[in-house]
Amino acid sequence: MVHVRPTEIVESALRDSDAGMADADNAAKHGVAVKTIRRWRRLYQRRGLVRGQEHTSVPCPRCTDAVLDQEAYAELLGWYLGDGHISRGRGAVWNLHVYNDVKYVANNDRLIELMRRVKPGGRPHTRMAPGCVITTVSWRHWPCLFPQHGPGRKHERPIVLEDWQRTVVESHPGPFLRGLFHSDGCRVNNWTRRIVAGEPKVYRYPRWQFCNASTDIRPVRHVRRR
Repeated sequence: MVHVRPTEIVESALRDSDAGMADADNAAKHGVAVKTIRRWRRLYQRRGLVRGQEHTSVPCPRCTDAVLDQEAYAELLGWYLGDGHISRGRGAVWNLHVYNDVKYVANNDRLIELMRRVKPGGRPHTRMAPGCVITTVSWRHWPCLFPQHGPGRKHERPIVLEDWQRTVVESHPGPFLRGLFHSDGCRVNNWTRRIVAGEPKVYRYPRWQFCNASTDIRPVRHVRRR
C-alpha cells in the first residue's frame, strides 16, 4: 500500500493509536491531517494491508541474486532498443518509457505484462500522446538492466549488448526479435488474385518488414532460433 509519509511516521502514529491516543492529538503530533490518521488505521489496522511502498524496493537481478525473467526481459529489451528510453525521476528513481501505436491494443497490454514480469510488483501506467500510448514504470535499477542508456539518441551512438545480455538474447531470440519487430517494424499484406474453379479468389500473405539504420546492430538479424 502506497503512502507518501516516511514509514517511521506511519508506524509511530499507529503505535500511538493502539495506545489510545485520539486521532486529533495523533495528527497534531505527527504533522498530518486527521483524515490521514483515520485512513492509516483503516488500511493498516482494520484491513491488515502491508505498509510502505514495497514496489519501489524490488531487488535488482544485477545488484543482487534476484531472479530475472529472461524471456520477458529479452522481449522488453527489443522494445526498449526500438521505441523506449529511460529518464531520471525523483531522487534515485528512473523511469522506463516505451512508445507504441495506440491502435495496437494487445501490444500495449503486452508491454504492461512484460514490465510487471521484469520488475515483479511493478506498477506500470500509461498516458496518451498524439497517436500513441506511452507505457511507463519506475525503478531504481533500470540503468542496471539497460546499460545502453546514455545521453543522446540511441541511433546516433553505438549500441552494444553486454555479455550477460547476449547470453539472454541467444537463449530467447524469438522474444527479442518480437520486441524489435513490434517497435521498429511494420505489418503489411501482400495479396494476389487468382481464378480457382472458375471463381475469383483473393489470397493475402501477411509480412513483416523491419528497418533500422544503426549499422552497429545489424548482426541481430543473424540470431537463429534454436
